[in-house]
Order: sequence, then structure tokens, then C-alpha cells
Amino acid sequence: MKTTLLRIAFWTFIVWFLFDNNVNAQTPTVGLLSTKPGNEDDGYVLFAPVDECGITYLIDKCGRVVHTWSSDYSPGLDAYLLPDGTLLRSGEYPNPVFDPSMVSAGGIIQRFNRAGDLLWQYIISSPTETQNHDICYLPNGNILVAIWEVISDSEAIANGRIPSSLGTGLWTAKIEEIQPIGTDSASIVWQWRAWDHLIQDYDSTKPNYGVVADHPELLNVNFVNANDDIADSSDWLHLNAITYNPTFDQVMISFRNLDEIYIIDHSTDSTTAAGHTGGTYNKGGDFLYRWGNPMVYNHGTSADTKLFAQHDPIWITTGKYTNQIMVFNNGYGRPGGNASSIDIIAPPVDSVGNYSISTGTAYGPDTLSWRYESTPRGNFFSSFMGSGQPLPNGNTLICEAVEGHFFEIDSASNIVWSYVNPVNYGLPVEQGTTSLSLNSVYRCTFYPYSYSGFTGETLTPDTPIELNPLPNLCTLGTPSLMAKINTIQIYPNPANNSVNIESGNLTSVDLMDITGRIITREECNNTNTGELNTSSLSDGVYIICINGTRYMQVVVQH
Repeated sequence: MKTTLLRIAFWTFIVWFLFDNNVNAQTPTVGLLSTKPGNEDDGYVLFAPVDECGITYLIDKCGRVVHTWSSDYSPGLDAYLLPDGTLLRSGEYPNPVFDPSMVSAGGIIQRFNRAGDLLWQYIISSPTETQNHDICYLPNGNILVAIWEVISDSEAIANGRIPSSLGTGLWTAKIEEIQPIGTDSASIVWQWRAWDHLIQDYDSTKPNYGVVADHPELLNVNFVNANDDIADSSDWLHLNAITYNPTFDQVMISFRNLDEIYIIDHSTDSTTAAGHTGGTYNKGGDFLYRWGNPMVYNHGTSADTKLFAQHDPIWITTGKYTNQIMVFNNGYGRPGGNASSIDIIAPPVDSVGNYSISTGTAYGPDTLSWRYESTPRGNFFSSFMGSGQPLPNGNTLICEAVEGHFFEIDSASNIVWSYVNPVNYGLPVEQGTTSLSLNSVYRCTFYPYSYSGFTGETLTPDTPIELNPLPNLCTLGTPSLMAKINTIQIYPNPANNSVNIESGNLTSVDLMDITGRIITREECNNTNTGELNTSSLSDGVYIICINGTRYMQVVVQH
């Protein structure tokens, strides 16, 4: 009996030893792949898997789920965590005209509270238009929406489009600013249409006729990009991103199929936005700036093209490249082979938002301020979708979208954090899975622990998304998100002309807009009280930062 027990114990130990060492030696294929020690204690990452998945995930830097929201709709395509802790996302709404197999048609916008309850939804989907790709939350609580708009063949020809370049209609771009109402309605308070800003040199009997090169502020209705790989020829522009600059009150958009980004004036009303004069910059809704492919306005050749099927242009608000533009340059059709990069440019803009261009030349710059690309070239490549985000610590978060791969690089371009989305076609896969064909993610977004959307929230990390996870690669401390929140008083709220702050040991108090731009700062010298002047601010939601940590929001209401 004793010998038998010893044999059982021996083989039990051997099985356990081999199993345990095999698990610990196993290289992760999904979820958290790697992290640099000390890089984990800084915040969370939000993402929404694209393919057949209605779940939006918030994970910590150890790859553990800290929160989820569920919808009946797959992304269409983006999701944002708002300053009040609610989730704003777009969804894929059935529409026979805008084929959802394109992976970019949306149609419905939804807002959920922290508990996952649906607070509001609004449908923009019909035979003539649909929300697509992106939405942008504004400081005033309204939402900018990227929309595909159908133009009939007859209308296109009447505006100078070459008939032989038409198929079964033409999709152009429209931007609407909507004001949510109730639980399922909205009011359109502003709009801009690309179709109102055309130039053509094909038919002198049609409107918009002129010399294309003389009008960089307008869109050549007959330019078709030879590098365009979109199967449906109707999708002429492929509007895929929209973002807002509150300092200049400008909107930036991206037309993937033209390899260009554009900036327009948001200070206009809808009537002025349809014209060519008026607004802060007296250009109506014409382009204030464009960059990426000067061939589109006859100011260059293919050798001058800088962008290749780009996504996600954003204004940088802090750090070394403040007030410059970062863009995910997909690199599809790039000379020398397909290869993605993250590019930063310094646009030729003055302190009040005017962009300069010399007569007869293309918009600058000719050179980049910074670029990230892989070594060897081409290892980093996403043919479509994708994002880059400058982080508070000086690093950059990148979403290699098609691969569902998120990674963070430091200032020397070293990868300090790497994660692969383990949700494949809507379902989590097991750790060790190497075949992932449908785990793409349009964009991922980092939110620091101090983000106001986490105020009062207790976020307890759960298990990783993937099944049968490995022992975790990192040890994440418990952040003191709101250790002093109960000792802080902010009043009045809503505020009118000023807001008061009371707390122990105040060193600085910042008032910021929801994009993180500092509007006013008060140095407090370790006092217990502070006051910020809000009399000159527009009505809206702002963020109070105390001692460099973002704690809570304040509403300004005159």
C-alpha cells in the first residue's frame, strides 16, 4: 500500500510539474503579450471589436476587464467614454443601400450609463444617407456625425461630373451637428456638405466650372484616385473620421479615397457653411486647409503624395508636438510596398487659426515633424482603419486595426506594452489561439485613472477576456483614484461667473475643456481654497484638475 501511494504521489507530482512548467513557459498569443514593468499603473484602454460584437470593453494595462457595455448592434464604428462616465457609441444599423459588409456603415448612435442602461439612441439611416465610421462629442453636449450622402447620377452630371465615371450613384460626405433630445430624438443644429464646395474643369456649361489649381479651397468633383481599392465605385470620398478643435472652432475630416485630410470652419451656421464667405475665417464652408495628396487640386504628382488611405487625424493638445496633427497613415499603395506609419505634421497655421499657402504651391508642410514605422518596414501594416494617440507620459498608443493589435511605444519607439484583441467574430478565443481572422478593432482609446469619467467609480479588475488565460504577466497596483474626493468641495455647480474649490494642500487648480486643453490655471501655494473665473466661458461642461490630477466636472451656465 505504501509503495502504491508513493507511486501515485510521484506521478501526480510529475504531471503537475510538466503541466505547470508548460503553462508558465507558454508564449501568449492573445490578450496581453508584453509590458514593461512600471508601465501598467497609468490607466485603462477602451475598444469595441468590429465583427459581430455588440460589447465595448474597458481593460486595464494587465489585460483584465474592468467594465463592459452591451448593445444589440455591432460598432459603426467607434465608441467614446464621456467626461460624465457615460458611453457614446455608434452601431451598425441594417441598410440595403449602404452594405454593412463594407465594415464601416453605421446608422445608429447610442448612449449608455455606467450600469449599461440605454439612455438615448438616434437613427440616421435611410436610402439616401447613413451615419458611418465616426462621431465626435462636443463641449456643448452636441454630437458631430460623419454621414454618407447619396447623389443621383443626374445630379452628379448636372454638377459637372464626367458621366463615364459614374456607376449606380455617388456617395459624398456630410457632417451634421445634432443636439440629443429625450431618449430617441435629436435636432440638427448645423450641417456641412462636401457637395456644396465643388470645382470642375470638364464642362463649361455646368456650375462650378473653373481652373482646379486656382481653387484649393474646393473639391474637384472629377478626381478619382487610382490608388482607391474600395470595391463599390459609388463610394467616391469614403469619409472615415471627424474631430474638433475648440481653440479655433474648427472641424477636421478625412477622405480615405482621396488620401487627404481637410479642415473647415465650425463657426458658421448651416446656410453660411453651404457658401464660400462668412464665418470667423470668411471662407464659409470652403476648406481652410488640406494635406496629403496635392494631385487632388492639381498641385502635384503622385511623387508628392504623403498620405495613403489614412485614418484618425487628431489635433495634439499637449507635449512636444502641441498644436500639430497626428494621423494614422495606413500606407496602402505606398511606394516601396505597403507599410503603415504614425505621422505628425506641423500645419502652417497662425495663433488664431488661419492657414497659409503660397500662390501656385501645395499646402505644407513638405516634411514630417515625427514618424513611427516598424523595423523592418512593413511589419506594422493595417490596410484600413487604425489610430494613434499621444499619451500624457509622452508615449504613443497605436491600434493596428486589422490585426486587432494595440501597442504603446516610448519616445525612442520601443514597444513598452502590447495587446491583441482576443475577441474573434464576436466570441472570446482560448489563449494559444494563433488563427485570428476577424478580431479587428477600428480604434482604441486610453483614459488615465484621473479621467473625470471615473469619478466616484469603483473599478475592480476581473479576469482577462480570453479563455483559459495564462498567469498574468504584470502586477498592477490598486490606483488611488479618488482618495481625497470626499474632502474636496466645488461650488457653485452649475457655476456662473466663478467656481470655488476647497481642499487641503492645494498646489494648483486647472480649468480644462473636455479635450484636456487648459483654459485657466491658478497656483495655490499649498493653500486650502482656490477660485477660478468662469465669466468669459461659453456654457458647457468643463473639468477641474486639482494638483495635476483630474477629479470632477463643473457645468458653466450663465
